Amino acid sequence: MRSLSYHKTTPIFRFFALTSVVLLLFTLFSNVLTARALTDRSTNGSRLITIHDRGQDRGLMTNATSLRDAFKEANIPLDKNDLVEPGLDEQLVANNYEVNVYRARPVMIVDGAVRQKVMSPYQTAEQITKNAGVTLHDEDTTTISRSEDIVTDGSGLRLTIDRATALTLVLYGKKIDAYTQSTTVGDMMAKKSISLGKDDTLSVPATTPIIAGMNVEIWRNGKQTVTEEKVIAFDTDKIQDADRDLGYREVKTAGENGKKNVTYEIEMRNGTEVGRVEIQSVVTQEAKKQVEVVGAKAKSFGGSCSEWMAAAGITDLNNANYLIGKESGCNPYSVNKSSGACGVGQALPCSKTGCAMGDGACQTIWMNSYVMGRYGSWAAAANHHRQFGWY
Repeated sequence: MRSLSYHKTTPIFRFFALTSVVLLLFTLFSNVLTARALTDRSTNGSRLITIHDRGQDRGLMTNATSLRDAFKEANIPLDKNDLVEPGLDEQLVANNYEVNVYRARPVMIVDGAVRQKVMSPYQTAEQITKNAGVTLHDEDTTTISRSEDIVTDGSGLRLTIDRATALTLVLYGKKIDAYTQSTTVGDMMAKKSISLGKDDTLSVPATTPIIAGMNVEIWRNGKQTVTEEKVIAFDTDKIQDADRDLGYREVKTAGENGKKNVTYEIEMRNGTEVGRVEIQSVVTQEAKKQVEVVGAKAKSFGGSCSEWMAAAGITDLNNANYLIGKESGCNPYSVNKSSGACGVGQALPCSKTGCAMGDGACQTIWMNSYVMGRYGSWAAAANHHRQFGWY
């Protein structure tokens, strides 16, 4: 017959067993309470928001549907330049949120001789300048420091921009707006990983100092193609308005220049272009016509041809009548459709008289001055016209 036996448990074992049971029950109870709390929160619309603001954390329960309303409800002030993530007007749908507040502080942007003070919540130079509308190129360098001149810069940060030198780089016919902090052309090319081939020619020595606005060109000897962007000038349609005086002009629709890419085959010799032939042209942006309203109402100055000649002091009426008759018929509004010459004396360009269209007296005075100055007399001018057909 097998004998029965048992092991006697020690007090320390009973303590650990009891502790494990208690911890298990506590965990189950906590989970139940958490689940109930989340259920209650989602039922009544309340949510937990933890705000991280200037190194301090703050929690709040709210029924607000946006952070803007939640901040207003909790009387948390915000400046218009402060940055809040997530956004203030983003719809709140989750049960809890982690919110970061970046407070704006004064930043003095020093860009050469230009100083601009802004309020910015951003931390990097790229973000600060972009928010302030200041363009940075990749080659520009920036430094951010605490402002030491409170009188000039105010308290806050000082962002100093060291601009790279701008130049035009022409690589085998293609123009590039380039920027560099280098002091010589050779150093600039090295930093931009530009190397010369055996048939390449550099337009300036590699030791040439970098100067703002300079051109640096690299060409390859022999025939090659280059493409250049050209401007297409816009046309103008003019609408004549008989109710408006001559000289009136109003732009109804502004014109816009177009663009086209023109490809050439060029021949280079020792870095110098010796020939060029256009092989293709592609319009990339159509020009838009300009529409103008111009005055066409003739102004009446009055008087007759004989009165105008008298006002001009012309005494050789026979030759004056001949020449004026051949030129314009003494019509102060006459315009030659081919050349654009106008007025009593058919002045070319029309503007050289300084007279208005229709002002016969002014035009005849100018004509008399021209005849006497060029030919010495109306008779000589008329004879020249008879011989050559012009004066």
